[in-house]
Amino acid sequence: MNWTTTLYVGLAAAAGSCIALQASANGKFRQNLAAGAADSAPDYLGPAWASYFSICGTILCATVAMLVIRPPLPTREAFQSTQWWNWIGGPLGALIVLAGATLTPRLGAAVFIAAVVGGQILSSMLLDHFGLMGLPQQPLSVGRVVGAVLVVGGVACVKWL
Repeated sequence: MNWTTTLYVGLAAAAGSCIALQASANGKFRQNLAAGAADSAPDYLGPAWASYFSICGTILCATVAMLVIRPPLPTREAFQSTQWWNWIGGPLGALIVLAGATLTPRLGAAVFIAAVVGGQILSSMLLDHFGLMGLPQQPLSVGRVVGAVLVVGGVACVKWL
């Protein structure tokens, strides 16, 4: 493994830390917002508001970054040539934020993130194996399957041991 690969793996691990911190912060945010809500407010409003305000923070940060970096606007043709699934990142991100705000206080950060990683590894292997969403095809191998089984086993260990 060369130094750039090592750097990229380190950056990915740092992003993983951010996901754990985000889920924990959103979970506590949900609890704080629910505690301040009217007694008649339904339970789902805490996670909904926590997710909404978290995503507002994302929009604010992205807007500031765009104002500082000032990248050129993509062409109309570039927008029109994108596949439909290129646009699902935002809604999927919102679902992840909502899941973190809802489930982290119930499961704990470690179990939530372990389950997220288990789901990520399984779906990623399917995406790679079939070369879906423009990814290069990387067939399943014994090593990859064993690795996925170990990750799923890790989820079970974090939850029940």
